[in-house]
Amino acid sequence: MLIRARAPLRLGFAGGGTDVAPFCDLFGGAVLNATIDLYAYCTIEPAPDDKIHFVAADVGETAVYDLSASVPVDGVLALHSGVYNRVVAQFNDGKPLAVTLTTSTDAPPGSGLGSSSTLVVVMVQAFSEFLSLPLGEYDTASLAWQIERCDLGLSGGRQDQYAAAFGGFNFMEFNRENNVLVNPLRVKDWIVSELESSLILFYTGKSRDSAAIIAEQSRNVENGNRKALDAMHRAKQDAIQMKECLLRGDIRRLGLVMESAWQTKKEMAASISNDRIEHFYDAAKAAGAYCGKVSGAGGGGFMMFLVDIKNKHRVVEALTAAREGTVVGCHFTGTGAESWRIR
Repeated sequence: MLIRARAPLRLGFAGGGTDVAPFCDLFGGAVLNATIDLYAYCTIEPAPDDKIHFVAADVGETAVYDLSASVPVDGVLALHSGVYNRVVAQFNDGKPLAVTLTTSTDAPPGSGLGSSSTLVVVMVQAFSEFLSLPLGEYDTASLAWQIERCDLGLSGGRQDQYAAAFGGFNFMEFNRENNVLVNPLRVKDWIVSELESSLILFYTGKSRDSAAIIAEQSRNVENGNRKALDAMHRAKQDAIQMKECLLRGDIRRLGLVMESAWQTKKEMAASISNDRIEHFYDAAKAAGAYCGKVSGAGGGGFMMFLVDIKNKHRVVEALTAAREGTVVGCHFTGTGAESWRIR
């Protein structure tokens, strides 16, 4: 028997960074995001040799351990180890599982699409199916967050896990004591079509270390950096305004808010933007895009632009002319993490 699962990656439209402690614990955070048809995948199958096998197929990494209730948490496959250790301890009475756990993602780590957190979510989803656990979306997302942030001590926010678990367009609110409220948005089909048609997703060809950027944001809050704090408060308001534009189908105004959101985001930490990102941004704007921003923490990865459909080809040509990045097609998806059995 095989267990398979997949979970969607996400685009962060506004409010990113306000879901990171200590800001969300002190002031509350708000994020608008949406999932797209790029995925993280997981397969679980019984191991034939009574050992534990981890395989990250997309990056060519493997690890094999003797059967144990706890395996080392280090290296490229630390996420796999973290998920396995927590699942065995919390849901299998500490009894080890002889399994082969194989994963892959449609986007590289550091892409700005939440790929690392989505990978944890999809592994949790697969184990939930494997062990027939009664985990809902909130349970899956919360558990994935605990594994990443508490068990493994990795820096980051909260939005990625919930986006992957729920799917679709969501307005998320983050408060102290890990209190998260996901508000699914009922966006009309024609609005989704217009937004998709206006969107250009562009991979800058360079991933980034989000942990360093997030750590800088957290230090700015802890140190009372007024410029950064003011930017985060404005980012929350940008998320609220963008939600209203989205529900009304006012894509042009949504673009204006996104433009403001990008300028605001750059004030949260100095490392969010760089010359390479600004080069692509300037090229797209000169060709007719009316807004653009980085998805995720910043520093690299994917950028997104909104443009009048009549000018879309010109912006695509301008971005690809540098031959240093790639335009990637995508569609929005309304389905979150899902799993199934193959007998």
